Parts: sequence; C-alpha cells; structure tokens
Amino acid sequence: MAAAGPQDLTPAPVEYSLTGGISKCGLDQAIVLKSQGFLKEIESLPQWKQNEAYRITVERFSVLIEAASDEGVFRARQTLRQLQLLGGDVPCCIIMDYPRFRHRGLMIDESRTFKGLDFLKKQMDAMALLKLNVLHLHLVDADGWRIESEAYPLLTSKTAWRIGRTHPEWKAAGFRYSSQDNPKAYGGFYSAAQLREIVAYAADRYITVIPEIEMPGHSTEVGFAYPEVLCVSSNGHPFTGSWDVCPGSEATFEFLETILSEVMDIFPGPFIHIGGDEAIMNAWPKCVNCRQRMKEEGIHDYRQLQGYLVRRIDEFVRSHGRRIIGWDEILETGVPEDAVVQSWRGIEGGLKASKAGHDVVLSPNRFCYLDHYQDYYRKEPKARSPLISLRICYSFDPVASGMVEEHVLGLQGNLWCEHIPTPEHAEYMIYPRLFAVAETGWSREKSYESFRPRAEKLCEVLRGLGYNTFDLQGESSLGRSGRRD
Repeated sequence: MAAAGPQDLTPAPVEYSLTGGISKCGLDQAIVLKSQGFLKEIESLPQWKQNEAYRITVERFSVLIEAASDEGVFRARQTLRQLQLLGGDVPCCIIMDYPRFRHRGLMIDESRTFKGLDFLKKQMDAMALLKLNVLHLHLVDADGWRIESEAYPLLTSKTAWRIGRTHPEWKAAGFRYSSQDNPKAYGGFYSAAQLREIVAYAADRYITVIPEIEMPGHSTEVGFAYPEVLCVSSNGHPFTGSWDVCPGSEATFEFLETILSEVMDIFPGPFIHIGGDEAIMNAWPKCVNCRQRMKEEGIHDYRQLQGYLVRRIDEFVRSHGRRIIGWDEILETGVPEDAVVQSWRGIEGGLKASKAGHDVVLSPNRFCYLDHYQDYYRKEPKARSPLISLRICYSFDPVASGMVEEHVLGLQGNLWCEHIPTPEHAEYMIYPRLFAVAETGWSREKSYESFRPRAEKLCEVLRGLGYNTFDLQGESSLGRSGRRD
C-alpha cells in the first residue's frame, strides 16, 4: 500500500501538518504526560475533551506523544496503529486531536441472535481503532434472555434457547422457547464471569459498556419464566404471553430491582439502559393490580403507568449512583429529570428532550440503524428497509435542526439482529457504516468526498485483520447516490 499519513486517518483529526520527510523510527514513542505547553493549548476545552486530547509529533528519528491523561495516550497510540495498518512509510507530521462528542457508540443486539464473547472482543478492537468509546449491549428481549441471574435462574434455563435461528424462523415455529438439550435449540447466554471479562476488556480500551434491561415491554420471556410479574384478570388468571410486565404488581418491582442490582454489580459504568420503548399496554386496563395502582397513585390514564414505572426505577438506579437511559418513548409519560433520552424515531425526541434540559443520545433509525439495507436490496442479504447507505449514514449531523448542543452527549449506531443470524453477517452490516458514526462523533469538519476513499482503505485493513466488511468498492450506483429508494 502507498504511504499513509494523517490525511488518511478515520476519524479525521482536528488538525495536522506535514513537516517534510519520512520517519525512520518505526513509530517507537516517547510519552510526555501533562507538558505545560500542551496543557496550555487545551485548557479551554471541557474536561472530558481534555482527557482524550493528544498531540503526536512524528520526526525522522522519534515520535512524541503529548497528552493530559492515559486515555489521551491510548487515543494517540490508536492513531499510530492505524497509520501502521494503512501501510507504507509514515511521513513526518504533527497531529493535534480531540473529540467532538463524549458518547460515540455501537449497540449490538444480543437477544435476537447470540454472538458470544470472542465476537464482542473483536468488535471492541475495531471500536478502539475508530476512537469509539461506548458499547451498548441489548441483552434481554422477548427473543431470549442473555445474562446470567443468580436470583432468577429460570430466565436463562427457560428462555435463553428457542426454536429458530432468526426472529422470522422463531415466529414461524410459534415463538417457542426451548431447553438447551433440544437438538433444534438455538441460543446461549453470558455468565457473570464472562460479562466481567467483557467489562475489563472494554476498560482496557477506554470503552464504557452500557447494559440494557428492557422494561416494561419486550418482556415476553420474563413472564414466561416468572408469571408473577404478569398482569392478572379479575378472575385471578395471569395474562400469559403478555408483551409487558405488570406495573401494578410489587412482584414486578422486586424482580426489576433485584435484576438491576445484579447488573450494576457487574457493570460499573455511569449508565443503565432501561429500554422503555414499544410497550403495548393491552393488559393494563383489565388488570386488577394495575387498576389498584392507578387508584393509589391518582393515575387516570392507564398509559401513565409506564411513567410511574420509569420514575420508580429511576429513583432506584439513582440511589446506586447511576443514571438511566431510555428510548424516546419515555418522554410521553413523564421523563425523570436526570434521565438520558435516546432518540430513535427520528430526531424529534432528541429535540424535545434537549430543549427541556435532558441529555440525549441520538441514533435516529433513518441514519443510524445498521440492520437496514446498505445497498440495492436484490444484491444484499436480508435486512430492513429503507436503504441506509454509507453516504446517508455519514450525512447525519447530531446537532442539526435546532438541537441544544450542550445536551447532546453524542450518537450511536444500532445493530438490531432479527434478520442477522451470524457474527459474519453482523460484521458485514457494521462495517463500513460504523466508520461514518465514528467520524461524525469525533470530527467536527466532515467531507464525504474525503471520507469515502479513506473508508475504502480502512475496509481493506479490516478485511486483512479478519473482519467481514461490506464491499464498498462494489457499491451500486443507488448506494453511491445517497437515495433511499
């Protein structure tokens, strides 16, 4: 490959200059932490930007890294590693760099298809190279519970396996859960020890892992394993097969608080994602416990029970020194003051939340959903519509349309896996669109004309490292155009 310089890096650095000549030092580094000159240059930046900031000076026979923290040194080393992987001699240069947003993430859906420890570690290696710093794990959903619970072992023994490798296959089989020893069983789960290993691996790469425990909807598997969390009719029968847990039952809160205590013991990060999206609520108006809860709390609309649940869980999580994140539906029934809103149904939820003073993470499904087709559907494996090509993904600006920038934590690419049965297929959907997420999250100045050839080079690098990327050079004219049809 041709010589690689700072102009070839993804995400693009804040600024760089070429100083002439080629380095002969093999990129061996000297490190200076908290040099007065460098600290002076970054003193106007917010503290979180200072922590990740670095300057690299590549000279003919030396490389100097300056940073305010070990995290900044790590980001610098990833820059040098990318230059090495891109190949060729490295030109003498100076690179000054720091991030645009503090939350630069990837969500991986482990409930719909279980991909395992090695897969997650491999993706974190790529995330580090791209300066991404948040891994959001969607660990539980109707399709399978993927996290070991000491207090509620039936969650994994009864619902971590099912009949059907993909969501459509599971649906065709009648949404059947299965025991592990069934020859047709598909699934798996993470032990507590494995999750701690994931957290430690992430921490070594300055990645925060955010676990998601979905509530009150997307919870068929919870009710299947523990019917006491289900709504109850006037004749005393539970609403079996319900999509939602019962916000009127104290058993529900005992369950949720116990699970969240186990989760917070494993995941030390500041955020716990509680879902909050797509609750159906069809059993709540008919449930004796929900009607009693409404009477006690002065609630006149059964839909407000979701707000009651979210606020109560928020209080519990805050008592443990953490903050909740919820999908933008939590805005509809009274969002707690300290909660973070993740806007997925477009940007409207983010606009409303940021203007109301809430921190937001943006992952609008029209730009950041990595389970959508990325090229002409007849040539691509099964995915969702509409088309989200690399150009479309790159075009997203998290602070466009009047968003209150001080409340925008950042953005995230979301990989939902109803139609993605294998790790190889997952990587195909992630790369190179995750490059676009990374550059949008890190780089203030963006140019698709500059980005695309860099993305092509980085695809070659990742394929050489064993990743299964989309063939960007073979992208159709439709994908290249940025049209959605």
